[in-house]
Amino acid sequence: MEPSCVQFLENKTVLITGASGFLAKVFVERVLRLQPKVRRLYLLVRASDNKAAKQRLHNEVFEKDLFRVLRKNVGDESLNALVSEKVVPVPGDISLNNMGVSDSNLLQDMLQEIDIIVNSAATTRFDERYDVALGINTFGPLNILNYAKKCVKPQLLLHVSTAYVCGERSELILEKPFAMGETLNGKKKVDIDAERRLVEQKLKQLKKLSYSDEETKQAMKDFGLKRSKLYGWPNTYVFTKAMGEMLLGYCRESMPVVIIRPTIITSTFSDPFPGWTEGIKTIDSVIVSFGKGLLKCFLVDHMAVCDLIPVDMVANAMIVTAAEHLRESGSHTIYHVGSSFRNPVMYKQIYEILNRFFMKSPLLGRDGLPIVPNVTLLSTMAKFRVYTSLRYKLPLQILRLLRLIFPSQLGEIYEVHNRRFNKAMRMVKLYKPYVIFKGIFDDRNLESLRIKNEGTEIDKLIGSTECIDWEDYFMNIHIRGLITHVLKK
Repeated sequence: MEPSCVQFLENKTVLITGASGFLAKVFVERVLRLQPKVRRLYLLVRASDNKAAKQRLHNEVFEKDLFRVLRKNVGDESLNALVSEKVVPVPGDISLNNMGVSDSNLLQDMLQEIDIIVNSAATTRFDERYDVALGINTFGPLNILNYAKKCVKPQLLLHVSTAYVCGERSELILEKPFAMGETLNGKKKVDIDAERRLVEQKLKQLKKLSYSDEETKQAMKDFGLKRSKLYGWPNTYVFTKAMGEMLLGYCRESMPVVIIRPTIITSTFSDPFPGWTEGIKTIDSVIVSFGKGLLKCFLVDHMAVCDLIPVDMVANAMIVTAAEHLRESGSHTIYHVGSSFRNPVMYKQIYEILNRFFMKSPLLGRDGLPIVPNVTLLSTMAKFRVYTSLRYKLPLQILRLLRLIFPSQLGEIYEVHNRRFNKAMRMVKLYKPYVIFKGIFDDRNLESLRIKNEGTEIDKLIGSTECIDWEDYFMNIHIRGLITHVLKK
């Protein structure tokens, strides 16, 4: 018997964008396992046609180990039948009108049937090309909203954003919606339509100057960072996500809108089983580099809180908030989903846990010998600059001088190391706001929802981050999940 909090999905039709993404596929698994009586799931992915969309969903979603519990529960044949009956692949692109769906019959079927829209499509690169990020993260949600308004019986639009739309604030960060045009530094309002025009002008200018594809890509990345910082955001990702929220809030009319703002999403805590993850994301790149002995120094405030949230807890929050606000005409509710307010873990603790884990269970190098990590932590940008100058920049400058004397022997070596150093410094600048982040995310909306339903299945589904023992989670769940599912060891 399914929990009562997912009974609302019975006979409902749900459109899920960005369906091949990490969070979306966990959400899809939860829905199919908890409520197999859902009427239909339209899963939108970027693909050239229906056949390609179906193949992509097969390879990137349903064949994943994530579905092994459901597969074990019902069997391969029944799972295939369930997916065939309930899932409709949708080739599309949310940056386009009508979400880029070109099949007119499919478009009409969706308009007639859809009850709930879940938008989890996004580009998450901090320094994405400004034109790409603006199309997906800003105007994508507006295109989805406009489509939802044309649906015959829309009951809710749930949009996945990020908690870090707050920028670099250092206080308790409340669950407040953005006003249209609001900026973080108090400068004049941001005109979103004007930003789109600026992008179009910039692209025309670059074309006129005969920029190559690679030069255009870099110029548009730099342009996005410049526009973001002008209004107080540290990078293109969070700036374009914030503008997407603004458009949803301003243009929603009577459409019920829920905005989920998760913090740093990590592997599953318990459902469908502990430790499932995929890809190298944010903190995972640090963990993997640490374990492989590639990380020699790291800029981080030891006492800063690293706000982590397991992906299954975010998926659960999406389900219960959707149930709460279904058909709530004109509502606009923000939910932070994170751990910093109720169960904070500091970078210092994570560093100590990583040390213990890899001392006890070291990865092996190519020579078959255990790798012993040796990382220097630097708590300020000033210390980091001094360290990297002495350790890397000075030797590079010496190598540069020697290259003039021995160009054939040292020329290529210098260029390779110089490119690596510049790339590393660029990444440090991009990640710096988060490794010295001082903010704490208030999550009273989700906690109020849990308390309101205390002792019920909704309470159990929401859970609480207070139940997470971070040492146990890292030592026995998350790092082992990374090693198993990402490093394949």
